[in-house]
Amino acid sequence: MSLEQAFDVVVVGGGPAGATAAHDLARQGRHVALLDKAGRIKPCGGAIPPRLIRDFDIPADLLVARVNAARMISPSDREVDMPIDGGYVGMVERASFDEFLRARAAEAGAERLTGEFQRIEHDADGMAVIVYTAKGDTAEQRLRTRCIIGADGARSQVAKQSVKGAEKIPCVFAYHEIVEAPTDQAPKYDPLRCDVFYQGKLSPDFYAWIFPHGDKVSIGTGSAHKGFSLRGSVGELRASTGLDKVRTIRREGAPIPLKPLKRWDNGRDVVLAGDSAGVVAPSSGEGIYYAMLCGRLAADAAAEFCATGRASALATARKRFMKAHGRVFLILGIMQYFWYSSDKRREKFVAICQDKDVQRLTWEAYMNKELARPNPLTHIKIFLKDMAHLLGLAGPRLDRPASTSRGDA
Repeated sequence: MSLEQAFDVVVVGGGPAGATAAHDLARQGRHVALLDKAGRIKPCGGAIPPRLIRDFDIPADLLVARVNAARMISPSDREVDMPIDGGYVGMVERASFDEFLRARAAEAGAERLTGEFQRIEHDADGMAVIVYTAKGDTAEQRLRTRCIIGADGARSQVAKQSVKGAEKIPCVFAYHEIVEAPTDQAPKYDPLRCDVFYQGKLSPDFYAWIFPHGDKVSIGTGSAHKGFSLRGSVGELRASTGLDKVRTIRREGAPIPLKPLKRWDNGRDVVLAGDSAGVVAPSSGEGIYYAMLCGRLAADAAAEFCATGRASALATARKRFMKAHGRVFLILGIMQYFWYSSDKRREKFVAICQDKDVQRLTWEAYMNKELARPNPLTHIKIFLKDMAHLLGLAGPRLDRPASTSRGDA
């Protein structure tokens, strides 16, 4: 690729954020390149809410399962089912889902390039130059561009080289094993239900999961604690559920950011998106919807920058994202910090989840990606129940009067 070929925008990273950004820019008529490393599949539970399916026109054939319930499992193995009334959560395989998004971007006009990002330079005219190498080739290639969208993951090299403080982003490390779906080896497995394990032995600061993927299953966990054996945790979970008897297809691990960066742009020609910007929801670890929305907002910011030349336009991506979802991230961060800190609190958290009002508001917020606004009395009711658990006035059941129930936690 010669230096004479210039792009309006080069997107580094072809996951959901980068592919969405490239697609949106190409549809707007921008000359855009999508640079991605080939052959990598991110470890991910693969859950996508209806809001994502609607907003980003995801075809039904990409859904490998439609989950209609979640089961929360406490440290004492108490099981609380949370059914979804009148809806479902879609499950996708990241390999095929991500490739669909990249191919759709190319169909819209983005130029797909395979290679590994090395660094950003600037030519004599001040225009950015992306330096990358193709797989198996040490020769450096260059792309001139007016703007760069860094969507190359939690350990983003684009971010580290261009945005102050990006190298300090805190991460949790996630690991999962994709296995064949069981037939009769795991009697409690349900292909229409996600199982979430809030148990310190499986994760001291996060949770473990069993998510159905059609003819496959994702079994995983995550933790920020150094020295905690993620592979050992998954092995223990598989053994306790009978899923150690089914064939393992592949194993994957990767860092997951814990909170959004305070800045997503360099004030000149770079804006971040997806994991590079830290947009993974605390507590739940959900990232696909937020990554794709972030990619869309980054694309809009980049297009405005290209149209006006004002570098301040790049900052609008973070401003718009945080205005829409900053409060949710704050609340989920507090929840994770408090409820995941000990098995005693995890036990109470799972107990709270059996309340029907809590379930309804949780699913409404997750499915629609908006904080629910029901009758204020419902919030007061939930608040009083939460306080009863925090103060030890409520035991494992939430349908007993607080005045007569003494906690066992």
